[in-house]
Amino acid sequence: MAAALEEDEIDNDDYYSLLNVRREATQDELKASYRRLCMLYHPDKHRDPELKRQAEQLFNLVHQAYEVLSDPQSRAIYDIYGKRGLDVEGWEVVERKRTPAEIREEYERLQREREERRLQQRTNPKGTISVGIDATDLFDHYEEDYEEISGGGSGGLPHIEINRMHISQSIEAPLTTSDTAILSGSLSTHNGNGGGNINLALRRVTSAKGWGEVEFGAGDTHGPLFGLKIFRNLTSRCFTTAHCGMQFSSRGIRPGLTTMLARHLDKNTMGYLQWRWGTQSSMNTSIVRDTKSSHFTFAVQLGIPHTFIMMSYQYKFQDDDQTKIKGSVKSGFFGTVVEYGAETKISRHSVLGATVSVGVPQGVSLKIKLNRASQTYFFPIHLTDQLLPSAVFYATVGPLVFYLAIQRLVIRPYVRAQQEQELEKQRESSASDVAKKKQEAEAAVLLMQESVRRIIEAEESRMGLIILNAWYGKFVTDNSRKHERARVIDVTVPLQCLVKDSKLILTEASKAGLPGFYDPCVGEEKSLKMLYQFRGVMHQVLCGDTEALRIPKQSHRIDNDS
Repeated sequence: MAAALEEDEIDNDDYYSLLNVRREATQDELKASYRRLCMLYHPDKHRDPELKRQAEQLFNLVHQAYEVLSDPQSRAIYDIYGKRGLDVEGWEVVERKRTPAEIREEYERLQREREERRLQQRTNPKGTISVGIDATDLFDHYEEDYEEISGGGSGGLPHIEINRMHISQSIEAPLTTSDTAILSGSLSTHNGNGGGNINLALRRVTSAKGWGEVEFGAGDTHGPLFGLKIFRNLTSRCFTTAHCGMQFSSRGIRPGLTTMLARHLDKNTMGYLQWRWGTQSSMNTSIVRDTKSSHFTFAVQLGIPHTFIMMSYQYKFQDDDQTKIKGSVKSGFFGTVVEYGAETKISRHSVLGATVSVGVPQGVSLKIKLNRASQTYFFPIHLTDQLLPSAVFYATVGPLVFYLAIQRLVIRPYVRAQQEQELEKQRESSASDVAKKKQEAEAAVLLMQESVRRIIEAEESRMGLIILNAWYGKFVTDNSRKHERARVIDVTVPLQCLVKDSKLILTEASKAGLPGFYDPCVGEEKSLKMLYQFRGVMHQVLCGDTEALRIPKQSHRIDNDS
């Protein structure tokens, strides 16, 4: 929800950065910094009308920041949701004595009411497209049989065909805050034969502990369907579901019942017990453990016709692409299947995965899956009915090589181009704001001149801290990016103005919010580079945009000739 506040907005007015205090600053620290800045930028210190007007603007901005941060309730709202959070409709009903946790809860309530009004006019489409591919001719063709049929050598192209396809789609239509209608349908075909069905479900949330759903369906293969599903929280750690249905067909009515009991065994572990009665009766028990770095499942099923034992493990890498590798083994009356694979995020809304399945008597298959937002595209490719090492090798190495090539030649250039376009749009939309910030920074620098002169004289007399040069913005240090243009601004005067008692302390906040600063390269990584003199010795330092900085400290020393 907090992200919604920041959407389509560029806000450089960081109150903590403006006052140059920590986010955990006490009231005394806020007051001390506020008084010091008021002394520096008080309008009465300037006779020139233009300087006086600029000083008044900066003085008012500092006063506004102090007003917000000195009030516990306003500060709590600002810390959670930023400046726009202070303007959200509905805050007038919040009591003044609320704690930060209560304020967050109240804000989320207001947001939920707003979302519920939107949901009445929205649908939630979900879809799956599955295309089964038979590629067994790549590995299972026999030389002699082929020569007899074709009358020649084996120089023809392998025969690869699409032998099955399945398409399903569903949409949700919120009728009220507690009632939802779900319309779904599917079409399937296998070797030229197929059919479809359509289902309508009405779901009602009866309380915070449960909901119920009535389902009606019809199809050309199974006939009409009527079903009822119930979900109920039994305790804070246990819940149950029950689903009963009746399928009407030319052979009569076929009833079915499925119940499941689930319990939290600990913070990250769930236990499930499921019983199914009907055309394929079974009893299934499973344990699922899901943590930040892994996902483990163990399941045992006794049933007709499927009885098996299954174990799977998935490792989650803590990277930006949310990469996962997984493996599983499943053994039962049908045989044994071993699967392994990986998935990774290829764009903001897309996840690509590939799984190799090796089993007896199933053979070797490659399954490719693409999740794009709420749509799923699934491509199971059957390679061979036998356990051929060559098929396993190509099913493993082929997708990996193909993905690396596509990643380097297509995905990365495309994402980079998209980022450049978004960055350019952001620069264009923020051009007027940057120009305004630049004027305010230049005006602040003019107001600082007299104070800086006095500070330098005092520091020279005690051989203290003198800022010789300081730049803020984007520095190009990588040789591979020399074609990019560095965009920096001179911030020597603003930094010298912050020196007090031969010390310069910058808190963990964006430097763009400091008086005399502005953002010269919106949307890009920035840093602060400084050359200063302390106790007659020259030093230089480079720090990140939001990195805390305390001078004097041990820095890289350079010669005076540098």
